[in-house]
Amino acid sequence: MSKSGMEHGSGTGAGVADYDSAPRAGSELTAFLWRHLREVSVAGAYLLLLAILAVRGPTFFRQQFAGTFVTMAPVLVAAVGMTLVILARHIDISIGSQFSICAVLAALMVKAGLPMPLVAVGAVAAGALLGAVNGGLVAYAGLPSIVATLATMVILQESLRLARKGAAVTDLPGRFQWFGLSQSAGQVLIVAAAAAVFLACTWALRWLAAGRAVYAVGSDQEAARLAGVRPRRVVFAIFVGMGVLTALAALLQAIRFPQVDPNAGRYLELQVIAAVVVGGTAISGGRGTLPGTLLGVALLVTVGPALQFLGIPSQWERAIQGLIILAAVASDVLYRKTG
Repeated sequence: MSKSGMEHGSGTGAGVADYDSAPRAGSELTAFLWRHLREVSVAGAYLLLLAILAVRGPTFFRQQFAGTFVTMAPVLVAAVGMTLVILARHIDISIGSQFSICAVLAALMVKAGLPMPLVAVGAVAAGALLGAVNGGLVAYAGLPSIVATLATMVILQESLRLARKGAAVTDLPGRFQWFGLSQSAGQVLIVAAAAAVFLACTWALRWLAAGRAVYAVGSDQEAARLAGVRPRRVVFAIFVGMGVLTALAALLQAIRFPQVDPNAGRYLELQVIAAVVVGGTAISGGRGTLPGTLLGVALLVTVGPALQFLGIPSQWERAIQGLIILAAVASDVLYRKTG
């Protein structure tokens, strides 16, 4: 073969490779988008909301946008824990009560003179204990998670109501609010703590055997057991982790204010479960991602302030959130039917 022929042949081969790779790249992108359809849809809805605000309420970005990240941080921390619980095909509706108790406990400890590091450790330890109670009831006593956590929710809620009689914890020392830092520094710390939790758990779910065990238990508990996973241990650990993250979320929320309301966690479970489901985690377990949860939290937390800047009555917030949740659940049903 002549040199020119070799060059021509070489060029033809490269051309064939280019034509072959183009459809393959396109199909891979399509497959990726289909696998993450919910996350892409929620991201699109969030960006659309921001675009509407840019046109109809541009002052939102000057006055409120940065503040939504601070508001979002405690919700995101709790939502990370709830994502793990739902991935394992369970639910925890007691986190609002846990949140309130841990926040009040932190305030009482700092008021008693304990340094903030010990206050943080004490609050997280209390959350772990409350989570362990739920985990024991579900994993080892065999109670359905919705029944067990409904019972603990009522017990914790009524116990706190009787103990505090609705009174907030006031006269807190200056070292409690914003961890004794300036407001701007405290806000950065809150967002950074939530980001650290999110990134660490996202990495663990992706790369650690413990993360893969969560998906395995949620997908098929018996198959996971046959593969060497201990489902009871995994479920117990998940509920303990839920308690820890709820306590951390309570602490991050409590330090934003000069007093702590014993009803601070009211409806938190609904907000968190909604964000997780909207973000693409299947309520039937075994499927979902933490980036999806982040998008769900961002969308639902932004809706409330957005209404104010768009001139829409705030009473519509719950209705709009309900429509978003309904759309998310409907798309999940469609995914299962077509997938």
